[in-house]
Amino acid sequence: MQTIGTEQLAEGIQTWLRIESPTDSPQGVAAMAALVEQQARALGLRTTLSSLGETTGPLLHLSNRAAGDAREGVLILGHLDTVHPLGTLLHNPCRIEGDRLYGPGGYDMKAGIYLVLQALGKKSQPGATPLPIDLVLVPDEETGSRKSRASIEAFARQSRYALVCEPARTKGGRCVTARKGTGTLRLKVHGVPAHAGVEHDKGRSAIREMAHQVLALEAMTDYARGITVNVGTIEGGTVANTVPSVCSIHVDFRVPDMQAGEEIVARMKALTAVGADLRLEIEAELNRPPMVKTAAAAKLLAHARGCAGQAGFMLEDAPMSGGGSDANFVAALGVPTLDGLGAEGDGAHTLNEYILLSSLEQRLAFWQLLLAQDLSA
Repeated sequence: MQTIGTEQLAEGIQTWLRIESPTDSPQGVAAMAALVEQQARALGLRTTLSSLGETTGPLLHLSNRAAGDAREGVLILGHLDTVHPLGTLLHNPCRIEGDRLYGPGGYDMKAGIYLVLQALGKKSQPGATPLPIDLVLVPDEETGSRKSRASIEAFARQSRYALVCEPARTKGGRCVTARKGTGTLRLKVHGVPAHAGVEHDKGRSAIREMAHQVLALEAMTDYARGITVNVGTIEGGTVANTVPSVCSIHVDFRVPDMQAGEEIVARMKALTAVGADLRLEIEAELNRPPMVKTAAAAKLLAHARGCAGQAGFMLEDAPMSGGGSDANFVAALGVPTLDGLGAEGDGAHTLNEYILLSSLEQRLAFWQLLLAQDLSA
């Protein structure tokens, strides 16, 4: 079905990888969006570039919808941003070593988007697919999609189902039908400063208090229930001879379902100071709701497995993922969703990130087959 060979696919992906687009570089993300938009237009797709503010890159919408076509369609989600800071290419350049194409952001997730664009380009004319296709590429997924969430949910409400081109899971390129919900806590302790040598007894150490709070938070982890709480950063104090008056932490937590999410948030907000004359400032939220596997998602998976078989590989379902994605937002609205349909490889968020060249042609054929039918039928 596909007519693009591995060498051509690899060249195209490397062109994308050479544009560094970390989330905190609106200019880098904008440059990436401009290139993708240019290529999409050349393929005959309709494009819309939307600003999300000066501190965030733009959101790019590509579609094969005819003007005025308001039918429920297929939502395909991806993100243009990566976790790799500007300058990563200087010490981690794009390169091919055997079957591996290395480069920052290739596996997560530029290669997956590139494959989808090539597949969609073959069906760019209105009516070329059973349902209209909306490919939405956001600029801030790696930091929680805070600016793009409203747009994602608006597109989701107009969709029959969603496909997400996050990278395929390792060990066979498995897809994802369930993800944990993700949340954050920012906790600041306000104490009382004092000279550490002269009036130590008059001080109230924010760091000492935070030590109690860290232990209480970490104790909320419950592996049996799939709940993890991780105190990721801590900062406090000024100099060694002053009783510290301020200490702050940033916490990440993951939950398997909404009941657990609501419970953990409530417990975090109910934290109280152990010591006297200390005050806690608490900001806790469940940023991404859990993505729970549904019967409708299982039906999508069955159809997708058929497409994978025709493309020459077996598509397996991975266990619930501890990582969140934009699929969480869509699935929470009741839209059947399949995630982890992107490129095969490994090393996401590391300098060893790579994609498997030998899988590219199969994955392209897979996407062409996915777009050629209504998976909800």
